[in-house]
Amino acid sequence: MTENTAAAARTPVTVLTGYLGAGKTTLLNRILTEDHGRRYAVIVNEFGEIGIDNDLVVGADEEVFVMNNGCVCCTVRGDLIRVVQGLVKRQTRAGKGFDAIIIETTGLADPGPVAQTFFVDDDVKARTRLDSVTTVVDAKHILLRLSDSREAREQIAFADQIVLNKTDLVSADDLRMIEARLHRLNPLAPIHRAERSNVALDAILGRGGFDLDRILDLEPEFLNPAHGEAGHVHDEHCDHDHDHHDHGHGGHRHEDDIKGVSLRLDRPVDSIKVTRWLSELLASQGPDILRAKGILDVKGESRRLVFQAVHMILEGDLQREWRDADDRYSRMVFIGRNLDEAALKAGFDACVA
Repeated sequence: MTENTAAAARTPVTVLTGYLGAGKTTLLNRILTEDHGRRYAVIVNEFGEIGIDNDLVVGADEEVFVMNNGCVCCTVRGDLIRVVQGLVKRQTRAGKGFDAIIIETTGLADPGPVAQTFFVDDDVKARTRLDSVTTVVDAKHILLRLSDSREAREQIAFADQIVLNKTDLVSADDLRMIEARLHRLNPLAPIHRAERSNVALDAILGRGGFDLDRILDLEPEFLNPAHGEAGHVHDEHCDHDHDHHDHGHGGHRHEDDIKGVSLRLDRPVDSIKVTRWLSELLASQGPDILRAKGILDVKGESRRLVFQAVHMILEGDLQREWRDADDRYSRMVFIGRNLDEAALKAGFDACVA
């Protein structure tokens, strides 16, 4: 019980990422100015390059600004850990907590190290919990970005959820194709469509994308292989679409280097084998494995083992009982660069108890 109570007391943190011009600033301005009755603290990477309207931000030499609706905005000039600790201490002194902290990363930043901060520093871990990495994507320009920017591909691959913005600027057919392509890069992230970043704040803040308990809530999305194929995330229509659209760019699909691989086993796994296999895999390919999540049926255990990984940092926990003894399975999804699907499958298969 204490664990859960402690978790509830920790301030949820959303890492907001996305390419320049995708609409992050519009979304942040909404969070900072809307009368939503909540106290948010927003940390922005570097003030110089983000266009939070200057009339909103008073005294740019200060590190912390208080907005008219009680939100707080501050800039990461020092270490992220120091800024987060400062915010948390500030709220303890004021006697009133923040409902959430939102960290906006620059358009070129890899969200990985920012997310890892919340697992490595004990003080930060005790007071905050990572809620999700949310990536804002510009529907009109994303295909071009995917072909020319590794950062854009990584931000999508890393996301717990995607806000697909500016959907009013593309046709319905193109939108479907873009969603299929995003889904291939990241089969785990639900996609919220938006125009002018008008997504409901409740839909994206407090998602619990990093919460192991919540992986089970996302189970239907998580367990449903794309397009109904057996555990697979590609489909021939997307490839078809692609060729059709991409030949103008020389036909080479750059984003082949990042993809999602989905694995399933219908027999129980041996906990020692699977732990060893995952640890070795992350140790050897950690930088290339951006995200991984799984729900495992461990032999001799009535509860599900749920895990997730960010690069080389792995966390796992036994969660609720299997509901139906006959319908136990193990499923995991890896998202990363240069993944060898056959080798991953063979490694997973070898973990059968």
